[in-house]
Amino acid sequence: MTRSTAPGPAALSPRLPSPLQEVADDRFTRRGLRLLLKRDDLIHPELIGNKWRKLAPNLRAAAGRTVVTFGGAYSNHLRATAAAGRLLGLPTVGVVRGQELAERPLNPSLARCAADGMRLHFTDRATYRRKAEPETLAALLRAAGAEDAHVVPEGGSNALAVRGCRALGEELGEHADVVALACGTGGTLAGLAAGLAPGRRALGIPVLRGGFLAADIEALQERAFGARRGTWSLDERFHFGGYARVPAELDAFAEDFTARHGVPVERLYVAKLLYGLVTLAAEDAFPRGTAIAAIITGTPFPPTA
Repeated sequence: MTRSTAPGPAALSPRLPSPLQEVADDRFTRRGLRLLLKRDDLIHPELIGNKWRKLAPNLRAAAGRTVVTFGGAYSNHLRATAAAGRLLGLPTVGVVRGQELAERPLNPSLARCAADGMRLHFTDRATYRRKAEPETLAALLRAAGAEDAHVVPEGGSNALAVRGCRALGEELGEHADVVALACGTGGTLAGLAAGLAPGRRALGIPVLRGGFLAADIEALQERAFGARRGTWSLDERFHFGGYARVPAELDAFAEDFTARHGVPVERLYVAKLLYGLVTLAAEDAFPRGTAIAAIITGTPFPPTA
């Protein structure tokens, strides 16, 4: 496929703007709060939520070239990139953290990537940590046979992605006072905050431990917009031990939320977001009359019935 004939993401007919759904939840209503769900999980059946918003501008920039990106063994981003490659006829390569995984059967997440045509290149964890260094990146691309590729960072968060996520804030307009979302690499929050209307604020719930994310988000906004944009903050309390940690309490919470509202709750990000919001509501962290929009960025994997 030549670069001039590669179809763009618009050919996949995304559902934009994504629906905004208000739910009646007594944990909020009894405190005078409104809970809205921004259903980015309904944008596209395979390129879901913020993965669409971050990948679409990068896929356009790839212009038919191979797309190389990075992730761990259960990366939502790797699966989304692999699906995009299959749907658009683009070659994809996933650099996977953990050389030891090359000797093991593929887990369901990586098996989905491979089934969608992604070439998986496993690398040791020390090299993976240095992947942003120019010499290390060049060596990884050579080893993967993809030196002319368009490179998308882990989680998909670069300046293109951040600018793409600005539309999420713009879509919400005047509907919400506080817009909350779970954060991995911070790119979605960086763009969302820039697109919010004046007087609105964004709240990020990091799903990783470490306390590093605020600086990363500021750096992403600097690269995308030249300066910090919008009003945003983070609450670091709801990572439940770190990425991919889903204790029984969180799993039960997610099941209960689905039973209450009929919304499938993705565990690694969305469950932590919603748990955090319920906790903050119980702490009276929001003034009465506040409309809170929770960004539903993904669906459970494997998909639930």
